Amino acid sequence: MSLARRSFIGLALVAVLCARSQAPAAAAPEGRITYGVPVALPPAWFDPGEATGILIPFMVYYALHDALVKPLPGNAMAPSLAESWSASTDGLTYEFVLRQGVRFHNGDPVTADDVKFSLERYRGVSAKTFKDRVQQVQVVDAHRVRIQLKEPWPDFLTFYATPATGAAWIVPKKYLEKVGDDGFKKAPVGAGPYKFVSFTPGVELVLEAYEQYWRKKPNIKRMVLRAIPDDVTRIASLKRGEVDIAYILRGANAEDVRRTPGLTLKPVQFFGNQWVLFTEQWDPRSPWADRRVRLAVNHAIDRQAMNQSITLGFSKIVGSIIPNDFEFAWVAPTYAYDVRMAKQLLAEAGYPNGFDAGDFWTDTGFSEQTEPIVNYLAAVGIRTRLRAIERAAYFNQMREKKLRPLVFIATATYGNAATRIDAFVAAGGTFAYGGYPDIEGLIREQATERDRKRREATLHRIQQLMHERVMFAPIWNIAGLHGYGPRVAESGFGLIANYLWSAPYEDVKLKGS
Repeated sequence: MSLARRSFIGLALVAVLCARSQAPAAAAPEGRITYGVPVALPPAWFDPGEATGILIPFMVYYALHDALVKPLPGNAMAPSLAESWSASTDGLTYEFVLRQGVRFHNGDPVTADDVKFSLERYRGVSAKTFKDRVQQVQVVDAHRVRIQLKEPWPDFLTFYATPATGAAWIVPKKYLEKVGDDGFKKAPVGAGPYKFVSFTPGVELVLEAYEQYWRKKPNIKRMVLRAIPDDVTRIASLKRGEVDIAYILRGANAEDVRRTPGLTLKPVQFFGNQWVLFTEQWDPRSPWADRRVRLAVNHAIDRQAMNQSITLGFSKIVGSIIPNDFEFAWVAPTYAYDVRMAKQLLAEAGYPNGFDAGDFWTDTGFSEQTEPIVNYLAAVGIRTRLRAIERAAYFNQMREKKLRPLVFIATATYGNAATRIDAFVAAGGTFAYGGYPDIEGLIREQATERDRKRREATLHRIQQLMHERVMFAPIWNIAGLHGYGPRVAESGFGLIANYLWSAPYEDVKLKGS
């Protein structure tokens, strides 16, 4: 080869290498997105170890934290901090292999020690369930952790790897031991796509993109979750461009968004079942111990009218507290709106003129759903007093079994029929006020049954008994109505199946970004 030829090739190679070295890296996150959130964000929601069994805190978890396994687009149990896992043939051992190179926001590596610490520290809605069923958590090496069960638990992954409990969300052991629980709530550190910047109680949570996030670099630099509990104010903020996405719109406010040029109304289907709980059905001295009274409540409520008025007809009327598309769900018949039947049932129960039913408790965020129910009950002679209390107090008093005799319940957690029964039906469940011996026996029977068909039959029988005894007054599987403004290119709504909020946050985009 001639000297000129070699020189030409050398110069060409240098040019290519220089071009590669000067090629721009992936674009850095830019811009700011603001969410109008319908509730105040308590610091307890910064800590997944305290997951309450409701879906609302996951709007924070999906930003600040990450889980071994969690729902992602196209996969209800997607590998996350764990890149893979396996189960032993006897159903007693689960081993998770951690993704290497992942770090918390403070630079500490995510290790098996953090996984062990997080599960053993977990004190959320299903803490007792895990304590009763997990034998031990073993660190095999820095990137492998083994969870051994006391007996086969068919629902282990359903409880652990979905938002049914929050138990698989990982917190940094060294940092938490250094700052303590209170310190962690003041300055949380996680492994999620956004890191903590500041928190102003009752006002807003400010987060910034964590560019080293393993799944992908977030598109947007700064994210703000702004507390705007009042619906009208939230809509006004969306119209003025002060927020880009407004969570949870209802009735006329939702219709206002749908009709406003430049704004988009987005209905989201999720596991949002809501119902009335009769907390005194086990007390023979209470009117609520009579099945006919509970049945009268079910016939007194015009669910379809509520659907049209509050959620513009997007919700699904159901006959159970368990979503119809949950695994092992038995699709219960719905209750017809029948005022005459309701009054007849009350008369047969000894209340021809109705009765004073006392307090009807609700979360302040659900007052709009509870108020029409109060009016429907009054129309058939069941007189109640609506008691709306702030969310944290509501759930604390629910767990302590202090709210009586009627409570409006709402949950949107993932899981299956067994997980929902565990929390709301089983005696000793987090939100259960009592139980029935035959149902308890069936609950214990299915808990360790590994034959799917036999287990499904048992779970169906439990749900049939729940319906026959009218343990609840199911209202609907409510649709979430959200709105977003003209700056939003990808809102994140619906990317994860049956998930209420915008997610994954790293996939959300603004136009031009």
